[in-house]
Amino acid sequence: METLSGIKACVFDAYGTLFDVHAAAANCKPLLGEKSDQLSSLWRQKQLEYTWLRSLMGEYADFWDITRDALDYAMAGVKLADPDIRARLLDLYWELDAYPEVPEMLTELKSNDLKTAILSNGSPDMLTAAVNSAGLPSLLDQVHSVADIGIFKPAPIVYQMSVDRLGVSADEICFMSSNAWDAAGAAHFGFQVVWVNRFNQPPERLPGKPKAVLPDLTKLSELLREARR
Repeated sequence: METLSGIKACVFDAYGTLFDVHAAAANCKPLLGEKSDQLSSLWRQKQLEYTWLRSLMGEYADFWDITRDALDYAMAGVKLADPDIRARLLDLYWELDAYPEVPEMLTELKSNDLKTAILSNGSPDMLTAAVNSAGLPSLLDQVHSVADIGIFKPAPIVYQMSVDRLGVSADEICFMSSNAWDAAGAAHFGFQVVWVNRFNQPPERLPGKPKAVLPDLTKLSELLREARR
């Protein structure tokens, strides 16, 4: 683990980092039964794959459209055809649970005079709904969506958004993501990165390495306090 230094702003990926992307399927487990975990994993996998593929194809689509397309693929993949379950899952995606440590962690960062922001593939409407549902508006200074530039992470121009809007340099931003590929992209761009390895995954074999790895966000404030001493 390397030492963080000179941090002025903390920027977070949203889905999987602050918000539990598997909460929708978990809340529908009585309806989904044994297909719940498989459907949720496939839904998330295809959601990410479609962002990468559309970026390469030069065919940007709103993240909500991608989320619906990915769910349709996942439901077909687990051989589930139920429009009522589909509608319920999509409704729940607008109010995903925040991970339990998130509000206290953000409160601590704000008390230490650090700027806080989200940088996400999500559409502005989706992000606003998630932030409001989790009760986080007062704890976040800004929310940055790729919808403003029409390409998804890990394109470098996405990470540049946070530099421009927060008014700090790349190396003054501490970026957190639970997605190892996103952590790699952000580190390669020039952020000081903390990989939040919630799912105990192996490191990616990609350019850009995180400076620190945490199992969740509980000890992020402590890590940053030590960096400022």
